[in-house]
Amino acid sequence: MGDFTKLAVWQKARAVTLAIYRETARWPKHELFGLVSQSRRAAVSISANIAEGCGKNRDAELARHSRTSLGSASELSYYVILAHDPNYLTRKIHDDLQTSISEVRRMLASLERVSATAAERAAPSFKLRRKSPPSADAVSADG
Repeated sequence: MGDFTKLAVWQKARAVTLAIYRETARWPKHELFGLVSQSRRAAVSISANIAEGCGKNRDAELARHSRTSLGSASELSYYVILAHDPNYLTRKIHDDLQTSISEVRRMLASLERVSATAAERAAPSFKLRRKSPPSADAVSADG
């Protein structure tokens, strides 16, 4: 696939990750090993899986890693909702993050679809041929 840093979805995912790092730095210290860690891990996972999928240089691998990134984006979306409940995030920041995450999810779904289609087209189609039993003429008693 090539240079992952040129992909718009990776750039957008990276921007979300940086925003999550900025916001989680303000959250209570008692959340450091809980919600802060989980949110950062999920955010990093999105762009890291895109990079890994591109590094495999196979469309099928990029599709698989895109699906994994999509899962991490959904996970992050939940953490943003959860962080809003105790007012770790303002409504505006919550909404802005959710909008950005939703955009990344749409882009990932598209990347996964395009990569999976390309992988299907590139895969050779092997037809399994059933070996027919040898004919009676082919088998001789002298043989």
